Formats: sequence, C-alpha cells, structure tokens
Amino acid sequence: MSAPAPDAPPGLRTGTLTTADISFFVVSAAAPLTVMAGVAPVAILLGGVGAPVGYLLAGLTLTVFAVGFTTMSRHVRSAGAFYAYIARGLGTPIGIAAALVAMLGYNGMEIGVYGLLGSATSDTAAATLGHDVPWLPVSLAGLLLIWYGGHRSIDFGAKVLGVLLVAETGILVLLAGGVLLDGGAHGLSLGGLAPAHVLTGGTAAVLAFAFAAFTGFESTVIYRREARDPARTVPRATYLAVAFLGLFYAFVVWTVIQAFGEDEVVRAAATDPGGLFFAAITTYVGPWAADLMHVLIVTSVLASLLAFHNAINRYTLALAEEGVLPKAFGRIHPRHRSPYVAGAAQTALGALVVLAFALAGADPYQQLLLWVNTPGMLGLMVLQLLAALAVPFFFRRIPHDEGVLRTVVAPVTAFVLLAGAIALVAGHVDLFTGASTAVNTVLLSVTPAVFLLGLLLAYRLRRTRPEVYARFAAEPSEPSEPSAPGESPCPHPTSSSSTPASATPGRPATPLSPSATD
Repeated sequence: MSAPAPDAPPGLRTGTLTTADISFFVVSAAAPLTVMAGVAPVAILLGGVGAPVGYLLAGLTLTVFAVGFTTMSRHVRSAGAFYAYIARGLGTPIGIAAALVAMLGYNGMEIGVYGLLGSATSDTAAATLGHDVPWLPVSLAGLLLIWYGGHRSIDFGAKVLGVLLVAETGILVLLAGGVLLDGGAHGLSLGGLAPAHVLTGGTAAVLAFAFAAFTGFESTVIYRREARDPARTVPRATYLAVAFLGLFYAFVVWTVIQAFGEDEVVRAAATDPGGLFFAAITTYVGPWAADLMHVLIVTSVLASLLAFHNAINRYTLALAEEGVLPKAFGRIHPRHRSPYVAGAAQTALGALVVLAFALAGADPYQQLLLWVNTPGMLGLMVLQLLAALAVPFFFRRIPHDEGVLRTVVAPVTAFVLLAGAIALVAGHVDLFTGASTAVNTVLLSVTPAVFLLGLLLAYRLRRTRPEVYARFAAEPSEPSEPSAPGESPCPHPTSSSSTPASATPGRPATPLSPSATD
C-alpha cells in the first residue's frame, strides 16, 4: 500500500498490533486479578467447591461463539466490529440499534470502573499505609491518566498493558504455586469437580458470575485496522484470550479452594469474601505478597480502564466515519495516529458521570461501579447474542466456501447458550448490584430502551439522511491492511462500496449493502 498523499488526513497506525498485543487489550479489559480477588469468593460462596467448573463452562460457551464470530471476521472488514457484523447479517436498523448498545456497553463497563479505582486505591492505602485516601480525587486522576494512555499511539498502550497484565497474572500464579507446593490445607483434591458438587442450587448464580468475568473478550475485532495480517491475527487473539481466561480462572479458583480445604472454604468466603485471596496468599507466600496484591489490584483496574477506553474510542471513530456521530469525533492525531477527539469526549463523559455520583453522595463501589457496570455488561452480552444470530444469515446471502459447522451449527448453538447466559444474569441481577427491586428493574431496562432508541434513530436516518443509512456498515472500497508490517499508515477508506470481502477472483461478487437486508 502506498503512502497517503500529503494532503490526506492521517489514519490509524496500521500493521502495528500482533496477536499478543491484541490479546493484552482483551485480557486486560477482563481484569483477571480484580475478578478473582473481588468476585470469585462470591462465586465460591454461592456455588461451593464446584465453582471452577462454572468458569470452564462459560469459556466453552464463548469458544463456540468465537467459531462463527471469527469465521465472519474473515469476510467483514468494516471498522464497526460488532455493529457491522450485526448490520450485515440482520439488517441496517438492527445494526444501528446495536451500535448504540455497543456505546452503552463499553462506556458502562469503563466509566463504572472509575468507582472501583477510587475504592480499591482507598482500600490499598488503608491496608498498606494505614491512611485514608478519598476516592474522588483518585478517580479523577485516573480519568486523566487513562486519557493520556488513549491519546498516545496504540503500540504504546499495548506495551503498557503487557507489563500490567504480566504483573497481575504473575501474583495469581505466585499464589497458586505456593498452594501447590505446600499441598493445600488437607492435600490437593479434584473431588470438588464431581457432578454432585457442580450440579447444585448455586450453579446458575456461579454461571452468571462466570460469564460476567469474560466481558470484553470479543473486542479483538475492534483493532482489525491496526493489526498485522488481520485475517489471522484477530481469530488467533480471540481464541487465545477466551482459552486463557477460561482455563486460568478455573485453575486459580480451584487452587484457592485447596488453600482452605473443600470443607472450610465456603465458611471462609462467607466470613470475609473480600479478604479470601489475601488470607490465602498471606498463608502460603507471605504478608509482603498480600501487600503487593493490594497494589496490583489497582494496576489491574487501570489496565482494564485503558483497554475499554481504547475500544470505545475506536467505536466512536467508526460511527463518526459512518456519519452517525459528528465528524469531529473522527479526527486522528497526526503524530500518535490515535482517535484523540473521541478519547477526549469519552474522558469528559466519564468525568461527568463520576462527578454526578460524587455530588449525589453515592458509594463508589456499591453504586457507581455496580449500577453503571451492570447495564454495560448486559449490553455487551446482548451484542454477543445478536452477533451469533447474524452469522448464519450473513453466510446465507453470500458465496463462500466455509463449512456448515462454522456458519450454522456453531453460531446457532452459541445463540442458544448465550440466551441462557443472559437469562441467568438477569435473573440474578440482585447479586451483582445489591440494590432494591426498583433499581434493578431500571438497570435491566436500560439496554432494551437504548436498543429501541437505536431502531428509532435508524428509521429517522433512512428518512432524513438516506445516504448515511445506505452506506452504514458497508465494506471499505479498498483493503485497509498493509501487506507487511511497518508500511506507511493509510487513512481509512471511505465506506462507499458494499462489495463483500469474500469476493474472489473468478467468482462474481454478490453485493451486500446493509440496506439490502432490511
């Protein structure tokens, strides 16, 4: 690909991210240390010693989803990621509604975590220094720090996340190693994985927590334009992320159960769920490791914030290029090649929400985190559900040589399993929020309300801006990936063509503009 003309606007830094880089973004968004130390004890309390199996089942379900998802990623090059997949399979109105749900989901997952940053930092300061630190200044400082990380180039963010992810997973490996070397409380046992311990009354609640622990794993496709060899890098990163999270979560939870013993761990989780992991690492590694874990939880939260921030910026950029959002959001920094205006807008939105909760006297964890995160989590799960459903419809309309297992069986199976997962989360939403029935009803209503607004926006665009509606989620007119790493970055091509990426020499292309699927 030739370098852009001197007067061409700058584009994203293409050909930059490797499989490992994209995996860092995805796994960091899941915040493994925070999920394990902060949430896994509740899963153990509810599901008992069979809790590790819940993480394996959630990982297996999302692996099935990834089969159809990654197969479609070879045929859809649009920068819109989830909403583009959904638009190409289920039609433009549903695609536009999905775009709004994506903005809700990723913003909800990111902004709510600023409350966790403030509360986790306060807890760390109290535990290690004996000082009280107010949460609001910490959260506001975090907003500035994450803005700077997103303002810089994507490879800068990948390097930062790589270091932070190695640190947070390293402390969990250290804990697991200490338990295994010492043989646990009463010897190592796999008895808790037997069906009698897995199929209990608390299994549904454990599965709900397990699916929530994978939130954000599908964001690999968001970085397609910046990836090296996206046709291979994106699927590999997706499978690597979901496999790592599923196996790692299950292994760490199992080792903590061994640390206390299968008969005592539920009692310990009930007594002090927040201190379960800290007590285990103090016993098997040392008090210094518990202090280090406190610090690394803060860096784990920062890594998750940066990963979600970058994902939101790229969704905002794509929607600005589509013409759905103002064009200003589509500006790219001439030096860092980052969507810096989108990043500044997202930071401003985060600051408004954080300040609003603070002025209302809300608790940073119980309300800012849980009340903002929950609609975000449900929004992303609904996107996964719609994306799974879109796969068979998409491949039914285009010529392709993909097998029926990838294009029909796997996505339909994933759709059924994800529908069950959403029902589990919605049915146990009180465990996530700790809120009243009225608050939970409002939180559960946010995603369908935003989806309905998206449908209304779609019909309004079709009537008032038909050119924007017609080219929504269309394929770029030229391949946007460089043939080799290190080539000059190219501006994102206009979405004026709807020729599918699956067209091959000697085979007539079947145009598939999104409007054809209305």
